Amino acid sequence: MKLSEIHIRDPYIFAEDGVYYLYGTRIGVNGVPKPCTGLDVYTSRDLEDWSEPYECFTRPDDFWANWDFFAPEVHKYKGKYYMFASFRSATHNRASHILVADSPMGKFLPIVPEAITPEDRVCLDATFYVDENGTPYTVFVHEWTQIHDGSMCALQLTDDLKYGVGEPVTLFHAGEAEWKYGIENGENYVTDGPFLRKNKAGKLTMIWSGFTDHCFYVEATAVSDSGSIMGPWRQVKEPIFKDDGGHGMIFEGFDGKLYMVIHTPNVRPRERAVIFEIEETEDSYRIISVAHK
Repeated sequence: MKLSEIHIRDPYIFAEDGVYYLYGTRIGVNGVPKPCTGLDVYTSRDLEDWSEPYECFTRPDDFWANWDFFAPEVHKYKGKYYMFASFRSATHNRASHILVADSPMGKFLPIVPEAITPEDRVCLDATFYVDENGTPYTVFVHEWTQIHDGSMCALQLTDDLKYGVGEPVTLFHAGEAEWKYGIENGENYVTDGPFLRKNKAGKLTMIWSGFTDHCFYVEATAVSDSGSIMGPWRQVKEPIFKDDGGHGMIFEGFDGKLYMVIHTPNVRPRERAVIFEIEETEDSYRIISVAHK
């Protein structure tokens, strides 16, 4: 099947041994959400033709969440594959949980019973980053629905990724971006979908999404010139993509090219994954062309 046939939000591509693995928020026909019973993966060898979905995570009977299975992404760490995904229940705030498997195909299982983000916060979209000292971190969204000006937070993890170390640190708020647009009477600013990557100049970049004029979803960049996850972080003035698409990530193809995948438009039921060939700029990334859609 083609990307245009896959209805998906929050796409994430993991590449290994000649195979691309596509994960994302599972959406049903005509934008009607499927029951929150699991998460899927699609595979491809050329980014053009994709397999049918395979359920790589199936909700265990004793799992705490049964709503809003959002934004799964997979990272390889110390020989295992770790999925960071967001979940919610009627009695538990939306939170990010870490799952583990022996293969990028799963089946993924919760690494511990508890979510990794703080129970008293409304959180989502956790990602993973290991610094130059080998210290693992998760970076996640503290949602605007709770604090109005959504933020990005970093939490150091134990070496086995089971628990947080200390308290989360706020890296920046959505309101710091020049392109920001306040939703719901202009009083709320959104942070979504962080993804971290160190560029060739040694700067640590974070691509992330929010809203700009006309309530268009955008893919933008923040930069830590120090190269440290603790920043300080500054916002790049111009977004990478501002035509109503985002929640992206960056990966290197087996052809040696650099790619970014996002979902666009940000309107149900029209969301699809689009893959762009990109290049680094001094502080951010520039789209060269649409590679696959």
